[in-house]
Amino acid sequence: MASNDTLNILNSAYLAVEYIDSFLPDNPLQQPFKNAWNYMLDNYTKFQIATWGSLIVHEVSYFLLCVPGFVFQFIPYMQKYKIQQDKPETWEKQWKCFKTLLFNHFFIQLPLICGTYYFTEYFNIPYEWEEMPKWFVVAAQCFGCAVIEDAWHYFLHRLLHHKRIYKYIHKVHHEFVSPFGMQAEYAHPLETLILGTGFFIGIVVFCNHVILLWAWVICRLMETIDVHSGYDIPLNPLHLVPFYAGARFHDFHHMNFIGNYASTFTWWDRIFGTDSQFIAYKEKEKKQQLITKQ
Repeated sequence: MASNDTLNILNSAYLAVEYIDSFLPDNPLQQPFKNAWNYMLDNYTKFQIATWGSLIVHEVSYFLLCVPGFVFQFIPYMQKYKIQQDKPETWEKQWKCFKTLLFNHFFIQLPLICGTYYFTEYFNIPYEWEEMPKWFVVAAQCFGCAVIEDAWHYFLHRLLHHKRIYKYIHKVHHEFVSPFGMQAEYAHPLETLILGTGFFIGIVVFCNHVILLWAWVICRLMETIDVHSGYDIPLNPLHLVPFYAGARFHDFHHMNFIGNYASTFTWWDRIFGTDSQFIAYKEKEKKQQLITKQ
C-alpha cells in the first residue's frame, strides 16, 4: 500500500514537472546536441562509446573543473576566500598530485571503465537518442545517485579512519592538510576502489540510458572538486542544493582528520554527531569575527 502511494506521488511529481517544462522555451543547444549524439552513434561502436567516451568525459571534466581552483592561487583578490590561508599551494605538491592522478586514472579507473560496455549490455541500457530521458529525469537520477553515494561514502570513509586501518590506506589522501581541487581523487588505489564503489551503486539502481553514466560522472566530479577546492566562494550555485556540505565542511575534515565524513550532504554527520567539532569551530569563528568588528 505504501509503495503504491509512493509511486502515485512520484508519477504526480513527474507529470507536474513535465507540465511546467512544456512552457519553457526550447533549448537552443538541443538540436546540435542531438546531431552530435547521432553522429557518435553512426560512427562509433557501443564499446568505443562506452569505453573511450566515458574516459574522455571523465578526464576532460576532471581537469576542466580543476582549472578555476588552480587559477585562484595566482589571483591575490581570491586569497581572501581561501579557507586555510596559512597553507598556500605549492608546485611540488601539485606536481606530485598530478602524477598520482595519472596513475590512478589510467591504471585503476580505466580498467574499470573498460567494463562499462558489458555493464550496459547486461542490463540492456539503451544508447539511442529516442530512448534518452528528459533533463529533469536525469537531474533527479543524479540526485538519487548522490544520496546513495553519500551514504556509502560516510560509513566506509569513517571506517577508513579507524586507527588500525588509517595508516595503510586513507593516510595517502590526507597527505595534504590544506586540500586543492586536483587532489580530489588523490588516494591509495585501494581507497579508489573502496570509496569508488559508492559511485556505481546508484548507476545500478537508476540507469536507464548511457547518458546517466556521463551526467553522474560530471555531477560527482563537480561536487568532489568543489569540496576539495580549498576556497569558500560566495554565491556558489552548489550551495543551493539542500544540505550540501561544501568546501568549508570538508576542509575542516582535512585540518582535523576527524569528523565530517560525508562526501556531499551533512545529514549523516548530524545524525551521528560527527560534525560536533565543526559546529564548535564555526561558533568560535563567529565570536572572533564579532570581536574583530568591535
